[in-house]
Amino acid sequence: MRDSGASMQTYQQLADALRHGVFAPGTRLPAERALAARFGVSRVTVRNALGRLAEEGRLESVLGSGWFVAPQVVGEPPSVLQTFTEMAHARGLRPTSRVLTQRVRPATLAEAEQLGTAPAAEVLEVVRLRGMDETVICLDETVLPLSVADGLVHADLTDRSLYAELEARCGLRVERSAYAVHAEVADATLAGRLGVAVGWPILVGAEVGYVEGGRPVLLGTTHYRGDSYRFQADLFRPS
Repeated sequence: MRDSGASMQTYQQLADALRHGVFAPGTRLPAERALAARFGVSRVTVRNALGRLAEEGRLESVLGSGWFVAPQVVGEPPSVLQTFTEMAHARGLRPTSRVLTQRVRPATLAEAEQLGTAPAAEVLEVVRLRGMDETVICLDETVLPLSVADGLVHADLTDRSLYAELEARCGLRVERSAYAVHAEVADATLAGRLGVAVGWPILVGAEVGYVEGGRPVLLGTTHYRGDSYRFQADLFRPS
């Protein structure tokens, strides 16, 4: 039975392992047989303990794949423009950022139109793999007009907030963001970067960042693991 002494002890041991980071968020646990041998109990006892942790939202069972540690879920407070770094710090987590691309290139026609620049004007493109406490959460792609972001071309953006660097190095503070979210599935390239299977659900956040006065200075596209992101919004019914 789930409330037997052995099940409770196994549950507590697994809960302690999760709490101390023995099994990282988003990773697969050892097989039930291996866990049973590790704790010196039966597979039924292990399964009961795992089931209880799943009920608490700390584990997830994937048919045919095994048990996984529930990933860290990030979410934006309603009606508040908050950077990824700020979201991590608000949860007591350490934000990480690995720069994959940092280059100057001509803007596409769509980018030039959104940013209000001339066609093919130079922009700075920054692509980063972002995480919290070493757990990969999203792939972040940002495009800024070079005319306002030249101070970021050679800046070290590893583990840094782009918003903060933009303000510190270029004197630009993003005051407002137009933000939209839609769903996709991961192709082979994105799946490899995010550490998920091909076809995994992905939430894509697209934003246009504006400085005071309404000037657009930033285009962002962020691909979040679907199991690691939640979007919130305040909705009001008109009178």
